[in-house]
Amino acid sequence: MHTHTSREERSQERLFRGSGLLNLQRRPRRAHKGSDGGRRGLASAQEPAPEVAGARPSQAPGTMPRRLQPRSAGTKGPPGTTAAASEAASRPHALASRDSPASAKPLLRWDEVPDDFVECFILSGYRRLPCTAQECLASVLKPTNETLNFWTHFIPLLLFLSKFCRLFFLSGRDVPFHHPWLLPLWCYASGVLLTFAMSCTAHVFSCLSLRLRAAFFYLDYASISYYGFGSTVAYYYYLLPGLSLLDARVMTPYVQQRLGWHVDCTGLIAAYRALVLPVAFVLAVACTVACCKSRTDWCSYPFALRTFVFVMPLSMACPIMLESWLFDLRGENPTLFVHFYRRYFWLVVAAFFNVSKIPERIQPGLFDIIGHSHQLFHIFTFLSIYDQVYYVEEGLRQFLKEPPDAPTFLGTVGYMLLLVVCLGLVIKKFLSNAEFCSKK
Repeated sequence: MHTHTSREERSQERLFRGSGLLNLQRRPRRAHKGSDGGRRGLASAQEPAPEVAGARPSQAPGTMPRRLQPRSAGTKGPPGTTAAASEAASRPHALASRDSPASAKPLLRWDEVPDDFVECFILSGYRRLPCTAQECLASVLKPTNETLNFWTHFIPLLLFLSKFCRLFFLSGRDVPFHHPWLLPLWCYASGVLLTFAMSCTAHVFSCLSLRLRAAFFYLDYASISYYGFGSTVAYYYYLLPGLSLLDARVMTPYVQQRLGWHVDCTGLIAAYRALVLPVAFVLAVACTVACCKSRTDWCSYPFALRTFVFVMPLSMACPIMLESWLFDLRGENPTLFVHFYRRYFWLVVAAFFNVSKIPERIQPGLFDIIGHSHQLFHIFTFLSIYDQVYYVEEGLRQFLKEPPDAPTFLGTVGYMLLLVVCLGLVIKKFLSNAEFCSKK
């Protein structure tokens, strides 16, 4: 009798599941993870979600995925790849092919995609895994949680491409685009354009596979480091020579009068000039390594770490800040003064949104498609670079009026090519280790 009843109950359960009635029961959401390691949301789900292509496999009741579990602060080194992530990543492509096309398939919730794809406090709008390249490109015209991440950098990419084309080819100057005086500008322009292009690529094609997702975001981090070093090259040739702070004829009597120190500043300034580019080069490589490591499970504060390490190369602009404190930069170069400080204001605002995950932290689910923090981060970084381009262009004008020694190929493009090789080796190293491809 008991056996007969159990069979009858299982038969009814299969019937309800097949008709979709079983899914009408309300399932509590599992906890959602924030950038500071905290958890948002309700208790773990009692029933697993229906199986979909690329979704995480069913887990034991009451068990949360590794990525949503608290991390131990004393953990040393990255843990191994979870079985759930490995199974989701290696699911046969035939299963995905039985699903309806992406154009007809609804977007997924956070508990229907692999753990590595879950964004902090973003509950819906996820694309399925794996997608084809064509489906990824088509998604930029659909309301997913990555759509505006793409457009907030693709539109600036087009604007800056137009801007640099005018500077190089339509400026009306007597200096041709291949003149050595413009080599630092080429380095800077390549950094700006590569940063926006790689950001767009990473956000569009991040759902091709888990490994390609990691590869695209590693390249995104590398492009930001490349841009930071290109900015330093432009500063070194176009902005720093015009500062009183780096003129020994001005600083030596200034130090003697203000501080009473009888010091010849010639050697110190020469040492600084000799070290600026090598130090910036090392920082660019170190920042890329740190950001790639931030994608491991043992990194408790990945967004804070990435924000901090990309602030480090900005220290190369400290002479301009000191110039404004010690001398009348506002009176001597108002364009540099205004746009320099406005740029750093935009950067502070961008860092705030990137670390705090506001506003989606306050109301998870409300800003999944429009208005979440990463879109705001993109907008304010664009504004910061826009101001930077403005005062770099002004520095170029001043440089061309009384150009010092012409920049060399090795001191500009040579450095950039060497940096590309080093960053490529860093990315190859991380991609060869599967443990570093196991986290978003």
